Amino acid sequence: MGSFILAIDQGTTNTKAVLVDLQGRIVARASCSPGISYPQPAWVEQDPMELWDSVRQAVDKCILTESNRSIIALAITNQRETVMAWEHQTGSPLGPAVIWQCHRSADFCRQLEEKGLEEFLRERTGLTIDPMFSGSKMRWLLDNIKSGQQRAEVGEICLGTVDSWVLWNLTGGKSFACDYTNASRTQLFNIHKLDWDDQILEIFGIPRIALPKPCLSSGVVGITIPIGALPGGLPIASLIGDSHAALYGHAGFLPGAIKATYGTGTSLMTPIPSLALSQHGLSTTIAWGKAGKTTFALEGNIYVSGAVVQWLGQVFGLKDPVAEVEAMAAQVEDSEGVYFVPAFVGLGAPHWDMDARGLISGLTRGSNSAHLAHAALESIAYQVRDVFDVMSGEAGVPLEFLFADGGASHNNLLMQFQANIIGKPVIRNLSADLSALGAAYLAGEAIGMWPSETAIQELYRPQERFEPKLPLEERERYYAGWKHAVRQVLVK
Repeated sequence: MGSFILAIDQGTTNTKAVLVDLQGRIVARASCSPGISYPQPAWVEQDPMELWDSVRQAVDKCILTESNRSIIALAITNQRETVMAWEHQTGSPLGPAVIWQCHRSADFCRQLEEKGLEEFLRERTGLTIDPMFSGSKMRWLLDNIKSGQQRAEVGEICLGTVDSWVLWNLTGGKSFACDYTNASRTQLFNIHKLDWDDQILEIFGIPRIALPKPCLSSGVVGITIPIGALPGGLPIASLIGDSHAALYGHAGFLPGAIKATYGTGTSLMTPIPSLALSQHGLSTTIAWGKAGKTTFALEGNIYVSGAVVQWLGQVFGLKDPVAEVEAMAAQVEDSEGVYFVPAFVGLGAPHWDMDARGLISGLTRGSNSAHLAHAALESIAYQVRDVFDVMSGEAGVPLEFLFADGGASHNNLLMQFQANIIGKPVIRNLSADLSALGAAYLAGEAIGMWPSETAIQELYRPQERFEPKLPLEERERYYAGWKHAVRQVLVK
């Protein structure tokens, strides 16, 4: 029997709970999948109570699997940009959880653009105007709650990202906070001052009183109440967005490290030596905040990556899309000139075109399902290269390889093609719970379980390496075809 950190990873399609020991090993794991709905084209939402229920169920299963383990702290990591509103007095949700992929606030974002606010907002927040970010979603929620604006202004309504929602419930409503990483994805947070920006709040019409308190990613932010198998009195010692947690899980602490998390969408992130704004379509964000030091990063967000496999599975009626799409793609050497641009809800970094829509091009009479499956997997790698190339030019230090994690990273064909198309090695972490591990590392530092980043760097990490095998001329020919396909879908 030893001491363990319970890490909660509330993701878009899956909520996980894991127990992490002193060696950084996961000794127990459980998961629960919340539902997701698409009420209109380009709208994506979840039920806040179902999200919370998935957390409770995953935590109970994990603890009861190893009931003799001693939990000394909790860590929370979460899907970012997703936002919801709830009553301050009762904790009852006042609408759906508007998911990061959702574009229901596109009209409000267009109004911001028409007012010429893009450069102003980018300078203060590091973000371009896009409905992915939480602030415009908060505006939509207040506009669609009866007396929402008035109630928010007098403190009756809480507006929060998923970390703040989980924290609120774990503490029985006593703690209302979100960490710097989640705050930095709202477009309401001044990354220079590390606080909500009053001028931006006025532009968006978001009352400061309705927002959680910004806090460090590593540090005690609340104490649990008894919930099911979870005892009360435990410190909640880290909050961090899932993409940032994955970078920390790779021990990618210094400039030159770059990771891609392949989930429903994909996030590439690399630490930078100091705060600097991207000039070519990337976001400047906060990698993590710790006592005495805030680390900044460049990030590129891809809306649809692993989700393209699920979509293809629905179209083909596959029972196991992940395995079957990979098997189909393996039947052919490449896509034979077929390109699939999965702009189902627009294109993210570095294009940022919310009006772009999907395209399949290059079809011939000889094209079949295997070529389409191959093109779908290739589309993920191409989108990653779009961002990787820009990061290589802006990171300030050489990017010699790419760390990979997330569900789609387990696809060997995809990982090999990814190495081929960027011309750099891809190092895949074999853990299925890297974001949870990253959050656990930060909590462990906060309570003294690990004394430093050096101690964390020395923990065992199972990895596999994929070396590029495609000649330069062929690689660039493939990529030129991709860029031609993307140009056909861009509206901006």
